[in-house]
Amino acid sequence: MTLKYVGPKPIISHTGIEFDKNKEDKYVYLGIVAQLITALDHKYVAEKSYTYDKNMPSHDEVVHILQSHCSNIDKLLDKTNHSVEAVIEHDEERANDNKILTDADKEVLVKNIEIMHDYMIQRSVNKSAYYCAVGALADIVQSGRIDHITTPFTEKFAHVLHSLQGALRLEKPPIDTKLEIFKKDGELSCNLQVVNFLSM
Repeated sequence: MTLKYVGPKPIISHTGIEFDKNKEDKYVYLGIVAQLITALDHKYVAEKSYTYDKNMPSHDEVVHILQSHCSNIDKLLDKTNHSVEAVIEHDEERANDNKILTDADKEVLVKNIEIMHDYMIQRSVNKSAYYCAVGALADIVQSGRIDHITTPFTEKFAHVLHSLQGALRLEKPPIDTKLEIFKKDGELSCNLQVVNFLSM
């Protein structure tokens, strides 16, 4: 498989397929993570901060950045390695064993699950690639002892910085951070402070 956008999380039932727009495809955040990796993965001479570049990387550039920083990216893109396949099979079995639905409803539910099979696999692939990239970004922050990252305040930047907080908490030892939103020159920005590095 390759990386590509599919859409929000599907809600599948015997009456149809709906989408939870609050559960966006992780693909939409990959450009932000790739941009942060590019901005931060270098030697620092003085101030350790991220300067926003409005030019987002292309799809091919994102893939190249992931290949450079995620050693297992090819494995992540192999759809056979995704546990969602087992989840899909389990959902189909549950649909067939359902004691409440009629046989016709069961058939429709199974068909809807089958229709969304590739969609759900792709979302799983995108999610795995995203968290691999966030983990690579966390490694860069730790190894570079980067004490803060300031970005524009957008939903996508805030989401990525929140994910980065989670990845830094998993480092050994855990890295504490504080995410703040502030206004400067009439513009809202996000600032992720790495508490462990502030006094060093």
